[in-house]
Amino acid sequence: MSDNNFLVFSGTATQYLTTKICASLGVPQGQINITHFADGEFGVSYEESIRGRDVFLVQSTFPNSDNLMELLLMIDAAKRASARTINAVIPYFGWARQDRKDKPRVAIGAKLVADMLSVAGVNRVITMDLHADQEQGFFDVPVDHLYASSVMLPYIQSLNLENLVIATPDVGGSKRASAYSKFLGCPLVLCNKTRRRPNEVATMQIIGDVTDANVILIDDMVDTAGTITKAAELMIENGARSVRAIASHCVMSGPASERVQQSHLEEIVFTDSIPYTNRCAKVKQLSIADLIAETIRRVEDNQSISSQYLI
Repeated sequence: MSDNNFLVFSGTATQYLTTKICASLGVPQGQINITHFADGEFGVSYEESIRGRDVFLVQSTFPNSDNLMELLLMIDAAKRASARTINAVIPYFGWARQDRKDKPRVAIGAKLVADMLSVAGVNRVITMDLHADQEQGFFDVPVDHLYASSVMLPYIQSLNLENLVIATPDVGGSKRASAYSKFLGCPLVLCNKTRRRPNEVATMQIIGDVTDANVILIDDMVDTAGTITKAAELMIENGARSVRAIASHCVMSGPASERVQQSHLEEIVFTDSIPYTNRCAKVKQLSIADLIAETIRRVEDNQSISSQYLI
């Protein structure tokens, strides 16, 4: 891999992660200037030549929408500056929960955002733990879909928990949880939930036995933490010895931090795909910088991406 062949740039919101990615790669971070105007509009300009270079633009698209718009402008500016390839590194892909038409007259936000990235001029997307695997099909460019299990599984193994049980807080996450349970060789328990409205759980039941078990709940993201904390409470009520949670994306909006702090959870572990600034003693973040850096290396060297996955 030639050090002169690619450059890594960061959007404003993901600067903290890009710094670690560049340190892992052993390359300086690309110079970019994002200018803000009084009315809230902003502009993007590269402060060095990117003509004929492979550029990797690191930016998660969590709310607010400025993060997505900033990434789109970075892509457009790179296209107009004659970059050879434009690779969007999106550790957390926002709007992914809007992935289907589940009732009349609704938008499919994930498809819309994928189209916007393509129109802007992206050549490749590198992302992690999409809300649904099939969202890769929304893109008309190659998608390298990474899995947080690469950093989460070694952490779970380091806990050396006896009578370990893997659980999922809803049936929708059963595939991910099943992969964890098979890799770790332990039982799988499901929670069946119903909702009154988004972010509000109505009922929840356990399918399986958690008596005297050390339970780890597996999910792709935690938003308001209503589901994950209710699942933890249900596990304890049904005889679990302890409950922890593992989730890829630390959305943690609104009352989430307070709910987690007051819950039965021993801890909740995220990646650093989204920055977490609130203080909650039970929240722990594991870095995916090395995982992303290795993926960038493999893309540049035309090597297999999937061979670095544990599951």
